[in-house]
Amino acid sequence: MFVPARAVAPDAAPVILFLHGSGERGDDNRRPASVGLGPYVRERAASFPAIVVFPQAPLEAEWNQLADVVLAQLDAATSEFGGDPARTYLTGLSMGGYGTWELALREPDRFAALVPVCGGLLHPRRPSMAVTGLDGEDDPYAAVARRLRDTPVWLFHGARDTAVPVDYSRQLDAAFREAGARNVRYTEFPDADHNSWDPAYATPELWTWLFAQHRTGASDQH
Repeated sequence: MFVPARAVAPDAAPVILFLHGSGERGDDNRRPASVGLGPYVRERAASFPAIVVFPQAPLEAEWNQLADVVLAQLDAATSEFGGDPARTYLTGLSMGGYGTWELALREPDRFAALVPVCGGLLHPRRPSMAVTGLDGEDDPYAAVARRLRDTPVWLFHGARDTAVPVDYSRQLDAAFREAGARNVRYTEFPDADHNSWDPAYATPELWTWLFAQHRTGASDQH
């Protein structure tokens, strides 16, 4: 957990749920904050204005197996620390990018914005990580875009990624635009490999955009 200083967030603070990648799985309760969003927040601990929840997946587990417990942790943190349900955001990298789509599809009315970093929907080399609920869809990218087109999304990916092909994010971006999504952005870093999370979270415009997103009517939910 990260909880902002009261002076920085005197009222109900935004809440960010961060889903780590495969390398941070375990039970030490430390690695989830060691890669990606954690170091970014740590460097700005005195000024970062949001509550951040860093769940940890057990070894060998996938986020698609943990949705219920992760959402319960999010609810508990929001309640305990006075978070704003209308400004609850979901982001994750690699395995956590897949998890971002997984949780968003399960709870399409919960999150005010999504920031999947080097994620995707399918993974032929590791099918256990694939987003569930898309069986039978002729075009899973179009199906996700139809279901989530009203949710603001900013995708990030490295053009040289050899772990999760950049084409996955390109296809999602195209599908959202084809579906008529009104607030979708895609940033591709031409020189980045799998680590597109450091430049993604260091993008100043991301935070201005993210904290401006607000889900209408969310204060009465969850």
